[in-house]
Amino acid sequence: MKKSIITKIIWVAVFSIAMAYLESAVVVYMRAMFYPDGFNFPLKIIEQNIAITEFFREIATVIMLVGAGIMAGRRAVEKFAFFVFAFAIWDIFYYVFLKLLLNWPDTFFTWDILFMVPITWVGPVLAPLINCVIMLALAVAIFIIEGKRQNTHLGFAEWSLLIGGTLIIIFSYTAEYSMFILSKFSLRELINFTDSYEIMRYATKYIPEYFNWFVFGAGCLLHLLAITIYCMKNSSVK
Repeated sequence: MKKSIITKIIWVAVFSIAMAYLESAVVVYMRAMFYPDGFNFPLKIIEQNIAITEFFREIATVIMLVGAGIMAGRRAVEKFAFFVFAFAIWDIFYYVFLKLLLNWPDTFFTWDILFMVPITWVGPVLAPLINCVIMLALAVAIFIIEGKRQNTHLGFAEWSLLIGGTLIIIFSYTAEYSMFILSKFSLRELINFTDSYEIMRYATKYIPEYFNWFVFGAGCLLHLLAITIYCMKNSSVK
């Protein structure tokens, strides 16, 4: 890889690690307010304005990571690689800092709320860390091959596998929680948010019990297949 790319990778990594610390700091404050005895399920009811703030904070975080990728990359595939790289570094160090600051999670199989857009994502900590390792593999593959050829792209097959795998993984994170909520409220009630307090109150009864590793693994395999196809298509230097 060229020195200019390596420099960008280092600075994007530094930016992502700093973002991870800010994210973990917010969680430290939130848990001090709502979970002084330590975070665990079931969830506790929080004020609506704080819930809305958290919702848009998560959106803002993703926008910042996308922005980092757009600013760091030159071509479209490189911009995507920097975004994926930034996301993975940010998420990995988010858990690193939580462990240092709160000595949490207890194990890699500790349950966590992963995301809240558009609905709540829940899973063992190990699952998003696996996603991050695969994302890093994709980013590094693009960096290396782009450094040699500078005219590569993710084709239809790769994009189909990446998007399909992502949707499957999201399903594995959201399926159990969604079924729990839909057992009480109709989809129309949830979309209209007719009684936000009642929905939130019911959500506090949710305790995750089962994570479908088979479905999750299927999504990860699609991602790995996309990386393999990309590398094979661009393995020869012209």
